[in-house]
Amino acid sequence: MDVSIVIPLFNEEESLPELCDWIVRVVTENKISYEIIMIDDGSRDNSWNVIEKLSAENRHIKGIKFQRNYGKSAALNEGFKAAQGEVVITMDADMQDSPDEIPELRRMIVEDGYDLVSGWKKVRYDNALSKNIPSKLFNWLARRVSGIKLHDFNCGLKAYRKKVVKSIEVYGEMHRNIPVLAKWSGFRKITEKVVIHRPRKYGVTKFGLDRFINGFLDLLTVTFVGRFSKRPMHFFGLYGTLFFLVGLGSILYLAISKFSDANFGLTNKPAFYIALTAMIIGMQLFLAGFVSELIARNSTERNNYLIEKKLGL
Repeated sequence: MDVSIVIPLFNEEESLPELCDWIVRVVTENKISYEIIMIDDGSRDNSWNVIEKLSAENRHIKGIKFQRNYGKSAALNEGFKAAQGEVVITMDADMQDSPDEIPELRRMIVEDGYDLVSGWKKVRYDNALSKNIPSKLFNWLARRVSGIKLHDFNCGLKAYRKKVVKSIEVYGEMHRNIPVLAKWSGFRKITEKVVIHRPRKYGVTKFGLDRFINGFLDLLTVTFVGRFSKRPMHFFGLYGTLFFLVGLGSILYLAISKFSDANFGLTNKPAFYIALTAMIIGMQLFLAGFVSELIARNSTERNNYLIEKKLGL
């Protein structure tokens, strides 16, 4: 199979028939074998009934239904598990991503040899205050922290080599940081492509300003885990040792001052208590690093979602 098109969705019943018709038209014209996997993330509208109807009409359309809303990351993770195509392409269900981009995204993976191609919505039709400006700030920060030169980390339109999606786990709200997850999994051939961003035709946005705060915190998490998951003592031990030595040095200095001057009030000095605090923090950090070396990083229960129904999988 050439491509698996993974579409997470939540309350998108109006756009699904038109979106699927457009995708089928594009892949048929380009002679691309395909499957469309739609993950209904606990929709409260008629989305699942629409998916069932589309699947009955086209055997290449498959569906996964969550019992409740788990979030986009959970939906993508289940879609990645089910995908069988040589290239996996993700897109949003709101018709703002253009299926016309599919052939070129696939070509960049297959012929140019990239592991991941991320869409760049250079011209956007979102609200500048609530989405565009915070997005630019997050992307700038993500570039600085991760070292990946992408303009739009959170673009829903991306293409992956199959091996990439089978090697990463997307959980929590990590969908914004998939390029970072891929990099820390050893896939470094990452690039971007300018894609068309269309005005919203159906429905309303499902995300608010809090997503950028969560995205920043998740970015710090994935960066820390990527660098220190196999060697947490290198982080905790380093800073623990520094704090302890600074505190110990200060205590020794104060003790020497006490011996050289009998009137020196050791316990009356704020520096004495600051030094003790630094030593305690240092010991705690060191012990945290030691314990972290003994605890398994991943939880086997993390992605056990309650899936109500599957179609064609």
